[in-house]
Amino acid sequence: MCDRIGCTHFPDLSQMNFGGAVAPSRRGFLKGAAAVSTIAMAAGPGMIMGGQAHAAAGLKSTHGTGFCNLNLFLAHSRQYAKASGTELVFVNTPTSAEMVTFLGMGQVDLGLMPYTSFMALYDAGAPVKIVAGGGVEGCAIVARPGLDTPEKLKGKTLGTFQLDTLEVMPYDYLKKHGIPFKDVKVRYMGNTPEAVEAFKAGAIDWICTIEPYASALVNDVKGAVMLTNGIDLYGKGYTDCVLASRSSLMKDNPAGLKAIIKSMMQAQLDAETNTDDVLKELVGKYYKTSMENAKIAQGKQPAIVDARSQTDFILQRTDSVMEMGYIKKKPGRDAIDWTLLEEVIKENPDLYGKLKYKSA
Repeated sequence: MCDRIGCTHFPDLSQMNFGGAVAPSRRGFLKGAAAVSTIAMAAGPGMIMGGQAHAAAGLKSTHGTGFCNLNLFLAHSRQYAKASGTELVFVNTPTSAEMVTFLGMGQVDLGLMPYTSFMALYDAGAPVKIVAGGGVEGCAIVARPGLDTPEKLKGKTLGTFQLDTLEVMPYDYLKKHGIPFKDVKVRYMGNTPEAVEAFKAGAIDWICTIEPYASALVNDVKGAVMLTNGIDLYGKGYTDCVLASRSSLMKDNPAGLKAIIKSMMQAQLDAETNTDDVLKELVGKYYKTSMENAKIAQGKQPAIVDARSQTDFILQRTDSVMEMGYIKKKPGRDAIDWTLLEEVIKENPDLYGKLKYKSA
């Protein structure tokens, strides 16, 4: 059996009430959400905005920690959407599991998350849609000194996150090399900084993580080896994260959601044309890493809003998620709705035309 260690597990989404009446399970979730929000409000700038930020014009969003979040982070830092009457409000969550459940339960309007987590929400009946892209590439498997072949990973402890692209990649990597996933131990981590520190301390033997942390570990841990950056598994430009939204938001406030998508597009242009200034603004406030590692990472995991070319890839990756027992059926094409993204592109041809990375 696969030895899964740790106290952070992906929630049983099938037991949650995603709509209508407030069932007991939802009341319990709301109580937990309130506690998490209290913690987040004490966490400092850039994490959550309270008070007037919760006005009707504000859209609440979760976020991750990797460079796939760069467009969302910069859009938040500069509040580009305010020009259109929409404020981007960050709600911090202590683990990736809460990040997903917050969107599913309607505690936030949108969120940037691994497409695998979205699949679980959708499969469980949550009213959510993929509406734009996040980051591409930038996922990597890093092992401690001496663990330089797939065969040497047998019996070793992997640090990752449940139902995340960072769990699916090791599964696919081992499968490619004929090694059953059950032949390794898995320790689910609470958050990326915790996972990184566990690797440095030798508490885990190998890790699947994101940029800038993958490059930092190779640079900071003498002898550490990067076994794959995902390109050999999935090809260049593979998707990591997507922007997901509550379906009701697309109907009730399409202008607000479009303002967020446009602000992320403006952020992407800024990052592509003025990289140094953007990193100076984000490192420290949003990224806990050095400028040197941030510059390396930004080139390895570009954040791209227009992910339309990745539609088939996102849907095809459901095979591994099903094999791992996380979903019962593959989501159809209706799980992805590029309508508002395409409207933003059509309404802002000059901005879109200047982007380096895009689908068309």
